[in-house]
Amino acid sequence: MKGLFLDANGALADVFHQVLRPTDPPIDVNLEEDIPQGQLVSRLQGYDFILDDHSYLPTADLAQCKQLKHVIFLGTGARSYMNVEELAELGITVHIIKNYGDTAVAEHAIALMWAAARGLAFMDRGMRAGQWLRSEGIQLTGKTLGLIGYGGIGAEVARIAAGSGMRVLAWNRTPKPPAIGVSFVPLETLLAESHVVSLHLLLNDETRGFLSAERIAAMRPGALLVNTARGAVVDEAAMIAALKSGHLGHAALDVFTQEPLPVPHELTTLDNVTLSAHSAFRTPEANENLIRFALDIADTLVAR
Repeated sequence: MKGLFLDANGALADVFHQVLRPTDPPIDVNLEEDIPQGQLVSRLQGYDFILDDHSYLPTADLAQCKQLKHVIFLGTGARSYMNVEELAELGITVHIIKNYGDTAVAEHAIALMWAAARGLAFMDRGMRAGQWLRSEGIQLTGKTLGLIGYGGIGAEVARIAAGSGMRVLAWNRTPKPPAIGVSFVPLETLLAESHVVSLHLLLNDETRGFLSAERIAAMRPGALLVNTARGAVVDEAAMIAALKSGHLGHAALDVFTQEPLPVPHELTTLDNVTLSAHSAFRTPEANENLIRFALDIADTLVAR
């Protein structure tokens, strides 16, 4: 079997060569981050599997790639880039990679939480514009953090938050075993009691728009919202309305419904919003895990 790393940027290409082993299957590396329009099909000809970092894979295009049988998506959000069910009907299996960046994403979520609580982005913007805008922050020690979704990332966030003196509540779509320092509660309780709500859900048909206008309204007034999961798990219009009304005290966001975030965008005009560019997972350690896990999947495909 022969593979292609479809869209390796310079950094990921370097990591790829660092972690590649002599026993791994042959994989070509394409350094184009963006495949020119109309050239995807020709790029994929002759390959049995591909590694995909961020390229959109239309079903109609992949239907023309008769040799292709596997897509290894570098992350968990494959559904944002392809229709997994339609590809399965073509005989193409989509593999996702979990847990490679749990610590990296958790640390970023915690950083966004603290930045939101202390108004760091607001003061930074002001000082760069020559203004001395002092912000009265929120002391988070003793406050309640609610985690919606409790997988590897949620567990890491809980560990860090509990260690800094926060009370941690969690809700998961499926039952989880007890965890030290975490109280599993109904979603309604979590929304009502949490000073900070942090989202850690995979995006699928059931979670799209999960944090709806109704659920945002059920949140504690003035609560902070942190999202390092996927933008589409939140009703963006409802979130913006709640930020404007003050019902949401602050939103700290690493992910968005449309990426890159369009310019102009209403979120960039609000003082009670902190933004980062979908980079929570971007650390050298996470990148090494990501590529090595992808190559491990490729190894299993060859061994079948």
